[in-house]
Amino acid sequence: MARNPRLFPANFRSLSLIFFLSLLSVNQYSVSGHDYADALRKSILFFEGQRSGKLPPDQRVRWRRDSALHDGATAGVDLSGGYYDAGDNIKFGFPMAFTATLLSWSVIDFGKSMGAEHRNAVKAVKWATDYLLKATAVPEVVYVQVGDPYSDHNCWERPEDMDTLRTAYKIDRAHPGSDVAGETAAALAAASIVFRSRDPAYSRLLLDRAVKVFEFADKYRGAYSTPLRSAVCPFYCDVSGYQDELLWGAAWLHKASRRREYREYIVKNEVILRAGDTINEFGWDNKHAGINVLVSKEVLMGKDDELKSFQLNADNFICSILPGISHPQVQYSPGGLIFKAGGSNMQHVTSLSFLLLAYSNYLSHSNHVVPCGGRSASPALLKQLAKRQVDYILGDNPMRMSYMVGYGERYPERIHHRGSSLPSVQAHPAHIGCKEGSLYYLSPNPNPNVLVGAVVGGPNSSDSFPDSRPFFQESEPTTYINAPLVGLLAYFSAHL
Repeated sequence: MARNPRLFPANFRSLSLIFFLSLLSVNQYSVSGHDYADALRKSILFFEGQRSGKLPPDQRVRWRRDSALHDGATAGVDLSGGYYDAGDNIKFGFPMAFTATLLSWSVIDFGKSMGAEHRNAVKAVKWATDYLLKATAVPEVVYVQVGDPYSDHNCWERPEDMDTLRTAYKIDRAHPGSDVAGETAAALAAASIVFRSRDPAYSRLLLDRAVKVFEFADKYRGAYSTPLRSAVCPFYCDVSGYQDELLWGAAWLHKASRRREYREYIVKNEVILRAGDTINEFGWDNKHAGINVLVSKEVLMGKDDELKSFQLNADNFICSILPGISHPQVQYSPGGLIFKAGGSNMQHVTSLSFLLLAYSNYLSHSNHVVPCGGRSASPALLKQLAKRQVDYILGDNPMRMSYMVGYGERYPERIHHRGSSLPSVQAHPAHIGCKEGSLYYLSPNPNPNVLVGAVVGGPNSSDSFPDSRPFFQESEPTTYINAPLVGLLAYFSAHL
């Protein structure tokens, strides 16, 4: 295979050998091009399969029905709606807010590339923000979870059949949660940009609420997993601390409002809130890489040199994940997939790839490259690395399997997902009890309902994949895997 000079500029050649070999290991499994537009449509459709509450008349995932209509009733509030985060029936506010933020960022940066799917992407954002507005309706209170995870995880039942505890968990002044409140503020602020021109009144509502939620997060500081440990740990327990979410929330509020107070907050708290920590982490629990990429756009556009340190951090993030540079926190599988220790690896693949693509665009518009120890990485190289990860997900991998359900000729059929694995209400109108679902969970048969667009946790570090429900780290889809992938697919559908 000849070296492509577009992918390997001369000033990057000392890194290119390992990078080239890594590319080669993937390309021997490549197929004849991907239909990124089809994958985009399906990646957005997935969110309709994750909906909770009263489904709208235009619901396209027809095997789903209304569910959890009385959420919040035990607390005297309406908490119906929102998304189930993964293959269970709990509504976890922390990952749901992060999902909303990344969906919004996808629309903000890549909405013009979405074509006819732009409308559906905006609907996906609104289904989350309508819920987040309900969850933040009481001043200095945020409802952060609905459903008892232990009783839910002890059952295998459809969301339409739920008879487990639907406890509503909240944070308040006496029981703070700056992490989940900061992320919620970020989500509302980011979404306000999405709706600024298409629904100004809704946009103002989102931004006003974001301001109030951020004030609460900053004034009453603490991690939500302290007062709510028994409910949120080990599921979405805060490990990285709440400091990153405060900076993240302020960064999005600055982008949405252009108020100087948020810029000053970022400058003042950069060191205190550790913007330079764990620069190559980005996900529902750790926002550091995302903060640095988001804020660095201001610097690259020549608008604010005082924030230069964020650009330096973003550059360091890029250098730390490039193939050919050894870093203990970011590795690559033999087939070329980004791999980080822990469960649901695809969440790292899509989130980090999104940052690669977003940053490459910011670099392109400002004619910058990333310096990496005397070498440099061009925007084209970052785009190619992001595309390589997307192509792996869609089938260019040693298993020759698409990890997006319903895309390609071969994809996971036994995903760890209650609604998908149990017969639909239409096919089986009778109630299926808590333990009755175990028969379907343990069945070797494919799931009866195809959750189109769902991207699963993915293969292990050696590129193997069991396609088995009990292997939940590999076979469970999540909303926060798909949210950044929406932006990636939008870009590649319009530029390739």
